[in-house]
Amino acid sequence: MNLRDCITFANENPVASIATVERDQPRVRLFGMWFADETGFYFHTGTIKSICKQLQSNPKVELCFYNPGDAPGCGKMLRASGVADFIDDSALKERLFEERPFLKAIAASMSENHAVVIFRVHKGEAWFWTMEINTRESEAERIPF
Repeated sequence: MNLRDCITFANENPVASIATVERDQPRVRLFGMWFADETGFYFHTGTIKSICKQLQSNPKVELCFYNPGDAPGCGKMLRASGVADFIDDSALKERLFEERPFLKAIAASMSENHAVVIFRVHKGEAWFWTMEINTRESEAERIPF
């Protein structure tokens, strides 16, 4: 397995659980990832949302992408731990609004104090999990990204 396998899996299974921490309380929610490439896993949110505040306070994050397979016990997970960076890039934001036009209306409805922001998860490691390694998870190959 290599980084290209991680990128492909995430792009083919873009619904991800994102785990953050708020003070000492873990928080998890599902997100539709925008895209993944060699530079990281890209998401967007609103500055008004609690995840934005959580990532600003503690940028460490874990992601989990899942493909259930076609039979019980055949699922495969990609887990990735890394650091979230907020990206202020007008060309990237323009691309986001082109690829996800529903966000334009949301952004237009926000007050001056709130905005749609892009963040990526990078500087970490990813690994695959299947039932084959269920009791030997620590042996799963870690792939830096």
